[in-house]
Amino acid sequence: MALKPDLRKLLQSSLLRAGETRIVYLLSLAVGLLSALAAVLLKNAIHFTGNLLAGDTIRYGSGRFALALFPVAGMLLTVIFVKYILRDNISHGISRVLYAISRKRSMLRSHNTWSSIVATTLTIGFGGSVGAEAPIVLTGSSIGSTLGRYFRLNYRNITLLIGCGAAGAVSGIFKAPVTGIIFTLEVLMLDLTTSSIVPLMISSVTAAVVAYFLMGPKVLFSFSITEAFQMSNIPWYLLLGVISGLLSLFFSKMTLFIEAGYEKIRNVFMRLLTGGVLLGVLIWLFPAFYGEGYDTVMQLLQGDTTSVFGSSIFEKFSSNYLVFIAFFLCLIFLKVVASSSTNGAGGVGGIFAPTLFIGGINGFVVSNLLNRFAGVNLPDNRFVLVGMAGMMAGVMHAPLTAIFLIAEITGGYALLIPLIMTSAIAFITARAFEKHSIYHVQLAKRGDLITHDKDKAVLIMMDWKKEIETDLIKVRSSDTLGDLVKIISRSKRNLFPVVDEHNVLEGIVQLDDVREIMFNTEIYKSTTVRDLMTIPPSYLDVKESIDTVMDTFTRTGAWNLPVLDGGYYVGFLSRSRIFSTYRDLLIQFTGE
Repeated sequence: MALKPDLRKLLQSSLLRAGETRIVYLLSLAVGLLSALAAVLLKNAIHFTGNLLAGDTIRYGSGRFALALFPVAGMLLTVIFVKYILRDNISHGISRVLYAISRKRSMLRSHNTWSSIVATTLTIGFGGSVGAEAPIVLTGSSIGSTLGRYFRLNYRNITLLIGCGAAGAVSGIFKAPVTGIIFTLEVLMLDLTTSSIVPLMISSVTAAVVAYFLMGPKVLFSFSITEAFQMSNIPWYLLLGVISGLLSLFFSKMTLFIEAGYEKIRNVFMRLLTGGVLLGVLIWLFPAFYGEGYDTVMQLLQGDTTSVFGSSIFEKFSSNYLVFIAFFLCLIFLKVVASSSTNGAGGVGGIFAPTLFIGGINGFVVSNLLNRFAGVNLPDNRFVLVGMAGMMAGVMHAPLTAIFLIAEITGGYALLIPLIMTSAIAFITARAFEKHSIYHVQLAKRGDLITHDKDKAVLIMMDWKKEIETDLIKVRSSDTLGDLVKIISRSKRNLFPVVDEHNVLEGIVQLDDVREIMFNTEIYKSTTVRDLMTIPPSYLDVKESIDTVMDTFTRTGAWNLPVLDGGYYVGFLSRSRIFSTYRDLLIQFTGE
């Protein structure tokens, strides 16, 4: 419910008296609180919906058929909600946050504070094979953006509050405050400065405390490490890192490929039917694909492979080791199909949970194979945890986030050395083939990705087309010098574009080119604009990127360049104006 105008003015005046820094601190506290409440609400809504529809016994026997149908019903409800009620695209939450920061001056629609919760509950609560983390990050970020706009903060502080919302969301959903901060710095690419780290800390810690207060000490999955780290296992952790990096690349490429395939199906309900049937078949064969998959990860951590294997139709083959390994390999390589089909067919969810799911199973399979065929004795549960970190580091290009997430959910740093080694190797391996993470790759291709490079970040934010000057008086090449002098007398500019009858640019006339002859009336009729015009050193097309614009000014040394649209004259862009805009944006971006 919106605050009354007089109350809003009172709050704004009170905050203004507190000073800009204190305003951000207070709002970061509020964002952390609200983000945690949203995370708790979403997790409980998913849990309640899941239990209501599919209790513990429905995974077996005839209930498996119903289990395969629930996700289709959930995606149908999600499509109806998004298409006919919300009428906005809310999928791929983290990419949307990044796009808002780079292209929409950190403006996220206010409905994102609640719409992702509803859509994700319908998708995952009914068994969709995706995660809740990306939608809750979008929710938290939207809370930060909405509060920042409400109190009329500048771009830099609104962006910081978006980061606070993301940090609070991750911290609240995992009860991992350090992970929340690092996630914001690595994935959302906020700058690590004193002015930014304190609000992030406030928001992240607040969210963790609220989550502990409302949900108790339990987290999505937790496991205590009891065995001591063995130096002799270092080569196997390095091997796991390489495998995780290659598997990360497979997951990222396949996700983008499959979702692009679903986008080609124009009919929304045909897309839903295609993805729903495929997902239903996968869940019928492998019930572990139902929902986020954290239950399966916990079973592997506890060494309970019977529950994972026994819930499927392959239970009677559990004594056959080749079938056993093939089953878990299918979980690894088909999970991407299940998660991409959920999102591609109309569901709303993220790839955070699928990444951890695949990483955990990958770690289990690697350790199991090495134990059987290499004559070693590797702890499966440790490899499950380290495999999760390796997969996250490779897919998200966020090794620090991966390291600290696993460290925090295990309640300590007993795994720190293998976590660092595996995550670093996985990140290096994945980055060798793909420069950008799954969240960033499509934005980078479109030139919409803000990075830690302030120069590039400001250039991405700049809409140079708004700086085009269209008030210059056009002349024709057939005009005489006398005609040109009359135009000069009523113009405030010293530059005149020469165009033909179709508005195609032919050249330019500068005041300096006619200054010495403009008062010689004897040549007014005999001299035409064609005799006086020159060809500009280059031109800009409206479709060109800001990088090309800046490079063209640097290369030519020109102070003004004509702007064309398919050869037709649009206006002029001045070097002084574009660099002045650049400087203003740089000040807004850095706060310096």
